[in-house]
Amino acid sequence: MVRQLSVTNPMEPLTVRVKGMSEVKSAEGSARRCAESIGFHARDCEEIALAVVELASNLVRHAGGGLLTLGSCPTHGRPGIQIESQDSGPGIPDFEQALADGYSTRGSLGIGLGAINRLMDALEFYSLPPSGSRIVCQRWLRPHHSASPLRHLEFGAATRPYRQLRENGDAFIIRRWDEMALAGVIDGLGHGQFAQRAAQTARQYVEHHFDQPLEALFRGVGRACRATRGVVMALARIDSARQTFAVATIGNIEVRVIGSPTRINLIIRRGVIGLNAPSPLIVEHPWTNTTILIMHSDGLRTHWDWSDFAGLAPEPAGVIAQRLLRALGKTDDDATVLVVRSTPP
Repeated sequence: MVRQLSVTNPMEPLTVRVKGMSEVKSAEGSARRCAESIGFHARDCEEIALAVVELASNLVRHAGGGLLTLGSCPTHGRPGIQIESQDSGPGIPDFEQALADGYSTRGSLGIGLGAINRLMDALEFYSLPPSGSRIVCQRWLRPHHSASPLRHLEFGAATRPYRQLRENGDAFIIRRWDEMALAGVIDGLGHGQFAQRAAQTARQYVEHHFDQPLEALFRGVGRACRATRGVVMALARIDSARQTFAVATIGNIEVRVIGSPTRINLIIRRGVIGLNAPSPLIVEHPWTNTTILIMHSDGLRTHWDWSDFAGLAPEPAGVIAQRLLRALGKTDDDATVLVVRSTPP
């Protein structure tokens, strides 16, 4: 039985001085025990322990040792763990560049900081003059994923690769938990295996951090995709309890909202996530029992009108997605459609 740590009674911070690889092992064990005491499941504990191994190993390799501090960090009533690494070494000249898999200044594999970004929910870097650095990362307990559709909501998606290619450079996301849902479309630049790698890197990050704020998801995907071609992406978070939805998009993912009683202006920012993307602008709107949200990659023609598909309005989300893909999909691009709608009466 995993013990649940009380949010009102967080554990005392534990500091481990790391000088060599034996202390790395000790820090790993301490992290696993701290995570267990907070209430993380076994797999989560192993991922947190792996992040600590990467941080501790970096202290030994690059800074001649340093301090690791483990503690709880409850946020908005959710238990979590905070890991802090501090050293007096030469520092990291370009932290964002160092997050890219393959980047290394010491001939190592260069996957440590990138792995920490994927494993933890938040990651921040601070320079400590005249020398040294401080890295702080957090992870919070995940809500349970609901395998069944949310009440009054249904989801559907259709996707296919560029003609004569097996690899699909598009991806989509559908996650449901409590009274919340996250849906999104991702398009890796270009086609083929490298576009697929970029899209799947982004998808895996979002899947692993689905309950984090939209701006945090875009930032984490940007860091995760630095060693790829980059992606464009649109995400929508639907709050069934509040009857609202928030949308953020960077790049040429088409987002349409059908059936809204008021005019909805969605703000699109141009850029490539992982390369030169700005922060997304997030807009929130009411969700009604007539709302149909459609997102699709540029593998579908963008000049279309919903009135041409009026007969689709009462159809299930999956049928809408398939028919839009069939009618609007290009043969010379990967193509993906995702539909979220209120359940027809």
